Amino acid sequence: MYPQDVSPGTDRAVPAAARGLLVLTLINLFNYLDRYVPAALLPDLKGAGMGLSDLQLGSLMTGFLVVYMLAAPVFGAIGDRGSRTRPIAVGIALWSLATACSGLARNYLQLLAARAAVGIGEAAYGTIAPALLADYFPRVRRGRVFALFFMAIPVGSALGYVVGGLAGHAFGWRAAFMVAGLPGLGLAAWALGIPDPPRGRQDPGEPAAPPANIAATYLGLLRRAPYLFTVLGYAAYTFAVGGLAFWMPTFLQRVRGVPATAATTGFGAIVVVTGFLGTFAGGWLGDWGLKRSREAYLWLSAAATLLAVPLACVALLATTPAAYYAAIIAAQLLLFLSTGPVNSAIVNLVSPAERASAVALSIFAIHVLGDVISPSLIGAISDRSSLGQAVLLVPAAVAVSGLLWVAAAVSSARRRSRT
Repeated sequence: MYPQDVSPGTDRAVPAAARGLLVLTLINLFNYLDRYVPAALLPDLKGAGMGLSDLQLGSLMTGFLVVYMLAAPVFGAIGDRGSRTRPIAVGIALWSLATACSGLARNYLQLLAARAAVGIGEAAYGTIAPALLADYFPRVRRGRVFALFFMAIPVGSALGYVVGGLAGHAFGWRAAFMVAGLPGLGLAAWALGIPDPPRGRQDPGEPAAPPANIAATYLGLLRRAPYLFTVLGYAAYTFAVGGLAFWMPTFLQRVRGVPATAATTGFGAIVVVTGFLGTFAGGWLGDWGLKRSREAYLWLSAAATLLAVPLACVALLATTPAAYYAAIIAAQLLLFLSTGPVNSAIVNLVSPAERASAVALSIFAIHVLGDVISPSLIGAISDRSSLGQAVLLVPAAVAVSGLLWVAAAVSSARRRSRT
């Protein structure tokens, strides 16, 4: 049922949309906080008596992401066909409990199972929330809206480093998982009260009823070159950012000799500032550019990532703190510029009837080709050579993402010129 305060044409539609954005953004912050707590606890887990190798530590993120990406298409189909608030609430409760249960693990398999279960809950939220936001706000404002929503990624990830690092240092790694996970149960109840407007409310004239054949929906998305190139570019970007986010605190400790607490909290602070500024600026620049080009979101994402490549190389190769910290900050700013625009491009490239499915397929692809691989691959290369050499995969993947987004922008323009 359509909530009374957001029915089309009422004066209260905008406040209701803003309320929904606020709640979903706060939930997204805890989403990423829970996801990145383990990254701050890697040294503690290494010395916890479970005999964990770097490959096994990397596989904690990989196990989570495998389950996350496999569950995403299921929730994408649900999100295009039924209630959107109920599966979101169930997902939040599930990932919160799984995070808390990570602190009860006694061996590698138990820890891996708990981290993997987080992926089921996050899949419900991650696929449905962007489609819900697209029905709150018109196309011309989505860059800014998605920038606000996805600002929770750097802030939440950084809080994961900070909360994990400080709680782990003060109370131990088990308590850190409990502190991170349990507050999410209150957010799950809050999610039930947000608006759930009709699909396509902000896009009159576009199909709002999903196709009956779920498989045909996903196959149809894969046949569209602009969508396919956008998602493949996002996969390369996720490979780079996911691997960097997971291993950077450990890289600073092991390769650059930064003390453990300083590495986690310092990198966390960098992620917060650059993520906030970069994501915010990217959303506004994307919406500004959209007035001049329908492909502005993609061109902005491509330019920002290609400019970040040499800076990422300096960040990982420089040996003086002034040089590598400055390069880390500049590269992170550029990388975060694309967060809002590329997600806005994904929902704008498809009809309202298939947005949750499009986001779900994107989630599946960016993780199976991206950060499912990168933490474990970097860990495996580190075991065979060194972590300093392993992280050089990151700038190469950033370059690939920028080139694929160029291809997406070109193919989108050509597709529009033919219609």
